[in-house]
Amino acid sequence: MFVLTLVLFVLAQFSSPALAGWLTFAAIVPGLVVSPVAGVLLDRVGPTIAVRIDMIASAVFIAAISFAGWEGWSSPPILFILVMLFSLSGPLGAAGTRTLLPRLVPPNTLDQANALDIAIYAIVDVVGPAMAGVVVTWLGPEAAMAMIAAGYAGAAICLSRVQRLPGLASTQTSFLRQTMEGIQLVSRQPTLRGLAVSYSLYTVTWGVFYVAVPVFVANHYATATDSLVTGILWAATGVAGGVGALFAGHVRTTGRERRVMAAGMLITAFAAWPLAAEFGFCGLAIGLMLAGVMSGPITVSLLTLRQRRTDPQQLGRVMSISISLNIAGFPLGSAIAGTAVTQSLLATFVLAGSASVVAAIATASIPPDTDRRPEVPLL
Repeated sequence: MFVLTLVLFVLAQFSSPALAGWLTFAAIVPGLVVSPVAGVLLDRVGPTIAVRIDMIASAVFIAAISFAGWEGWSSPPILFILVMLFSLSGPLGAAGTRTLLPRLVPPNTLDQANALDIAIYAIVDVVGPAMAGVVVTWLGPEAAMAMIAAGYAGAAICLSRVQRLPGLASTQTSFLRQTMEGIQLVSRQPTLRGLAVSYSLYTVTWGVFYVAVPVFVANHYATATDSLVTGILWAATGVAGGVGALFAGHVRTTGRERRVMAAGMLITAFAAWPLAAEFGFCGLAIGLMLAGVMSGPITVSLLTLRQRRTDPQQLGRVMSISISLNIAGFPLGSAIAGTAVTQSLLATFVLAGSASVVAAIATASIPPDTDRRPEVPLL
């Protein structure tokens, strides 16, 4: 719910797409900056504790955003501070969940486990935006933020009963050295480096979508219903993503990840432009669902390729840094779209499509695997 609710919150408070884009940027980038440090902490304390830290911190800062909105304190500087603090623990949760799976399933079923995980997450993509649209429409964005904070708090409580999985990294090596090792590993391994570049370009498309779609809907519907329509569109996109992920797990992407990703990115580019941009509201709806279907195989392939090519003792650092780099395109796309959409909505969708075309080219340029064993880090 959070990113969509944040955009709707800012549009309701300040009627500024540009500010919405930059706040989305601020909600992600600080976490990207601290991701190498977060990765070392994850490898040391284990994924269970790392995810719990993220849930508690997120609940606190989102509740503060809600409270500031209700009390009339939600000025842009205060919102920037709160969303930046929210972002700092993000790598622990995002990388912690992806570090957990390879420790629970056999290697030959990893792509199926990733597919099921993404499909389950797609339920959140369906329920979350729909709830955001309904709650913002009926109760206001402050209530939606409070609901998100309660969700994070509930998740933290549930995690208190999950068995603790210990960290695998040595505590004898200095924290700084392990941080630098993680950065070197991602930057020097051809597969990890290529995935960081290509997927970050792909997420530029989704960053543009999250700003452009609410503006598109607002231009076609009354103010009283545009948030609800936006939520329904994202719900349909989430359903499509779950279907795509389950299909990817069924056909098995192992060994074909690069080809699956490149093809999916090209189809996503077509979904953004001309489909979503040139054919009115129906084109937008079909384009979003098509992009959602493609996001499943793309993400399953990304996770499987990265997990099977990484040493388990370094997986926390690799996942934290890689995920942060991968999603770097999202806030960049949102920030650019927040400015571009005020000039031309069509050009904004063209930008989204172009980003996915470049991402497909970058993916195809990743060297193919010569075997299924983890690459030797060039340290």
